[in-house]
Amino acid sequence: MKTLIVQIKCQLGEAYNVAAYIIDNVVECAIYSISGHYDLLAIVHLDEDVDPGLFVTQKLHKVPGIADTSTMIAFNAFTPKTV
Repeated sequence: MKTLIVQIKCQLGEAYNVAAYIIDNVVECAIYSISGHYDLLAIVHLDEDVDPGLFVTQKLHKVPGIADTSTMIAFNAFTPKTV
């Protein structure tokens, strides 16, 4: 399992619509409203066979209302395998 942490900048007034669209149409994930330069933070778990770059560019970037993203890949170095 790969974990992506994606900061999402939305077009003005679109944060709630973007969050709902992602949950309903793109991927089941945790999405948080955040302060700062970005509007939303999505924590996405992808299967090992899914390419993160293709997922972001072909799935997330096509969501109506998204203006920009910043993506990090989290490496599960400290969590026990039982969690």
